[in-house]
Amino acid sequence: MAFRLIPGIGGFMTFTLATQTLDIGYACGGPEDGFPVLLLHGWPDDVHGWAQVAPALEAAGYRWVAPWLRGFGPTRFRSSDTLRDGTGVALAQDAIDLVDALGWERFAVVGHDWGGRTAYVLAALWPERVAAIASLAIGYAPRGKFKIPASFEQSQRWWYQWFMVAEGGAAAVAADPIGFAQLQWQNWSPPGWYEEAAFARTAESFRNPDWAAVTLHGYRSRWRPEPLDPRYAAARQRLAEIEILRVPTLMIQGEDDRCDPPAESEHDGRFFTGGYRRIVLPGVGHFPAREAPAAVADALVRHLGDLRRSW
Repeated sequence: MAFRLIPGIGGFMTFTLATQTLDIGYACGGPEDGFPVLLLHGWPDDVHGWAQVAPALEAAGYRWVAPWLRGFGPTRFRSSDTLRDGTGVALAQDAIDLVDALGWERFAVVGHDWGGRTAYVLAALWPERVAAIASLAIGYAPRGKFKIPASFEQSQRWWYQWFMVAEGGAAAVAADPIGFAQLQWQNWSPPGWYEEAAFARTAESFRNPDWAAVTLHGYRSRWRPEPLDPRYAAARQRLAEIEILRVPTLMIQGEDDRCDPPAESEHDGRFFTGGYRRIVLPGVGHFPAREAPAAVADALVRHLGDLRRSW
């Protein structure tokens, strides 16, 4: 069943689709017979981050779908008993469940931040289905493993993750999720990069009753033992054995990213055998699709267009 949920991005209607685990809210556009592209937003963001990029994909003939990730916006867990697992493997399985329900056998993925990590996991676990990926702002973590930063400077940038690991920090995030999210918008990109109205519209997605639980699990599970949804155990085991990706990949990085700066991803190319290109956008922070939508859209259309002949 499909129905209008909230005002869509770019004037498009939004819909919901039921999977075994979630009722997934999503926006979509483009010709029904166009090659499918999955747009996965980041944290703390939502589908509005693609508002100025999706029309370019549509104009180039692609069929795009932009879901709200678990814990965001209108997407809801179907059972109160489901563990609010925020790991990349869980998000990747949600994506596969969605494209299966949409009837997509083969597709491309564009992801920002959490969505970028999900794109890497999809390329690792389902390379036969993923034609190409693009990751915005986030470098690759081989075997799905997170490492303590080698520099004090990067550890300082990741203060929000250490804060959530502490019980008092977790309680503070649960008490004021929108205030916590806005701190990241303020600090991860050059001053003045966004309008308050844009944040307010996106922050509605952080009112989801599971946003804090998914957020906290996603970060705490990186650095300390946390319960994990056993349904994804086999996928986690497979991911832990995969270091090299063979799916064609584009990485778009903001030169002034104050969370994950370019130095953190500049040597990632050695992990890709199917083609890898990295673009660094001057003056851009952690939200390239919002800060430089024309440059991002052009890079994506070129990346996907260059590969179409092989699909």
